[in-house]
Amino acid sequence: MKSRDLTDLLLLAAIWGGSFLFMRMLVPAFGPVAMAFVRVAGAALLLLPLLLLRGQWPALRDNWRPMVLLGLTNSALPFLLFGYAAYTLPAGLAAIFNAATPLSTALIAWLWLGDPLTRWRNAGLALGFAGVAGLAFYKSIDVSSLQGLQLDHNTALAVAACLAGTLFYGHAGCHAKRYLPGVPAMAMAAGTQTAAALALLGPALLTWPQVNPSLRDWTMAVALAVLASGVAYMLYFRLITHIGPTGAASVTFLVPVFAAGWGALVLGEAVTLPMLIGGAVILAGTALVIGLLPRRQAAPPPSQV
Repeated sequence: MKSRDLTDLLLLAAIWGGSFLFMRMLVPAFGPVAMAFVRVAGAALLLLPLLLLRGQWPALRDNWRPMVLLGLTNSALPFLLFGYAAYTLPAGLAAIFNAATPLSTALIAWLWLGDPLTRWRNAGLALGFAGVAGLAFYKSIDVSSLQGLQLDHNTALAVAACLAGTLFYGHAGCHAKRYLPGVPAMAMAAGTQTAAALALLGPALLTWPQVNPSLRDWTMAVALAVLASGVAYMLYFRLITHIGPTGAASVTFLVPVFAAGWGALVLGEAVTLPMLIGGAVILAGTALVIGLLPRRQAAPPPSQV
């Protein structure tokens, strides 16, 4: 793994860690469908001109069919599901459930693409999942983080929506590797966001909020579109190209860590010792999944005779 890939991974985790806070704040104003549409449409309006300036339009034109399905499974459907969950679940819990994505991706990649589940990758997946599970348990006993959350069928449906979203994400990463190898990340990002926007246009018009969201809400929605979809998906598809779908999906192990960090910086939430321990475990698991640990020893030079 190159240093640029690691930088992309950390930057992507930081962006997506903040996106859960934005979704939690925006879904009451827009609703899940309109919010998802604004997010992908804004990203498409940003990315398409950049695609044309880079001269990569032929890559989108020649691969539009697989990009349509990718736009549905990697953006439209999971955004709807996580938007629905945002009605009920706190942002931190939604980010934690999102961290099941690497497990879904690894399983689908193994069954569909024949990607090997190596000993170290399995250990990393298990360690990352253990860290996320620990954070989830800690959150579940932290009464202040669950204030107002009722453990009823609405909560169960919200959790199921999050887990279904991770399955779509897992399929999308494998789909990109299988059907879009060598396609520039910019073309994949622009194509998928455009396809998602077209798919959500009709449902968004039918469910548009009767009260127009405030300027503050629109500002946050634009930030969500530009950063969490536009910039983020350029990074994500580049990571899929460089380190594979399971390695790229491991970013979701880091998202809860960054979500907690943003909560501390923006909302003044406390950072506790269990959170730090869980974060360290997650970082170690991610390092195993993406190949940073264990580092291979360089082969000794051949002996000179």
